[in-house]
Amino acid sequence: MARSYTPGLKVLSNTIITKNRRLPLKGKVLVKVGDKVDIDTIVASTEIPGNVQMVNVAKKLNIDPDIVNKCMLVKIDDKILKGQIIAESKGLFGFFKSELKSPIDGTVANISDVTGQVILSEPHIPIEINAYASGNIKSIINEEGVVISSEGALIQGILGIGGENQGIIQFVVDLRDEVLTADKINENHKNKIIIGGSFLEDEAFIKAKDIGVSGIVVGGFNYESLSKILGYNLGVAITGSEELGTSLMITEGFGEIAMAKRTFDIFKHFENKTAVINGSTQIRAGVIRPEVIIPNTDENENNEFKEEDMIISEGSFVRVIRTPFFGMVGTVIELPSGLTKLESETEVRIAKIKFENGDEEIIPRANLEMILS
Repeated sequence: MARSYTPGLKVLSNTIITKNRRLPLKGKVLVKVGDKVDIDTIVASTEIPGNVQMVNVAKKLNIDPDIVNKCMLVKIDDKILKGQIIAESKGLFGFFKSELKSPIDGTVANISDVTGQVILSEPHIPIEINAYASGNIKSIINEEGVVISSEGALIQGILGIGGENQGIIQFVVDLRDEVLTADKINENHKNKIIIGGSFLEDEAFIKAKDIGVSGIVVGGFNYESLSKILGYNLGVAITGSEELGTSLMITEGFGEIAMAKRTFDIFKHFENKTAVINGSTQIRAGVIRPEVIIPNTDENENNEFKEEDMIISEGSFVRVIRTPFFGMVGTVIELPSGLTKLESETEVRIAKIKFENGDEEIIPRANLEMILS
């Protein structure tokens, strides 16, 4: 049987999911191998230094830098409060003293009798990371984080924006080719992950964001609208750091494209279940796909992903990623082994695809994307 490797998305109703949860810098891991964790379980924490302020004590007190230490009422590492007197000049015969008050809450980081400057540091900023997906701690990344093994549904998209959120899955359309308009969204959808159909209107996203919807999953969206939402041109698709409040995952592509039946059906199966969504996307090296994970689905079987699953063969479920059949999904019914000459006179390896509507077409293999399901 002919086979071919192709990149692809995972659309799996139940599988083993492995997630690395890492701190931005070294800290403390709060769990151990084998521990069960929920979505909100804090698995690691650290602190990052606060902002610093330079205070020119010598200038403000009108003294020489080499006597700054003698005028300080606090020492290095002392905690200070905003408005607290931290330095005082001796004055003349006990008169005409000058005082210097701290402009911040924090600590004294450094005192220099060379420059006359004192460095004040604002309080450290605590950083915590949660488990993101409920499951078990598989391994510990020393002083950095953990590896979590979770079982559940995994649905990846083409592109997303917004970081991590969680909520109960709720449908706002009846059909997978239905447009998600603003009138379909209401206050009851606050903190929910709502599932649309073929397209998301700009007004609908704005309304969802204002209400406090956790996430939106939809087939298609306008490319130009992303720039309006982000406030800058997307360019190279690296997203996830934007603070939108509402995460968005596009499952099919740009424009009005019906959500793939299999994707729509999986979401329908798990409606009213708690899920997590992450809009983070990276298209270049080290590909990161936006995703929705529905943990602990209580299914009897799971389909653990293996790299060899990315090899398409007869019977594989694929999506076309270039025109004129962009966004259409179907099943591979034939993989000819040789090269085939196209109308453009180029010779390429092709696949014969049977689409969901019953039509059959010859598609270059380079124009296909695997859908693991």
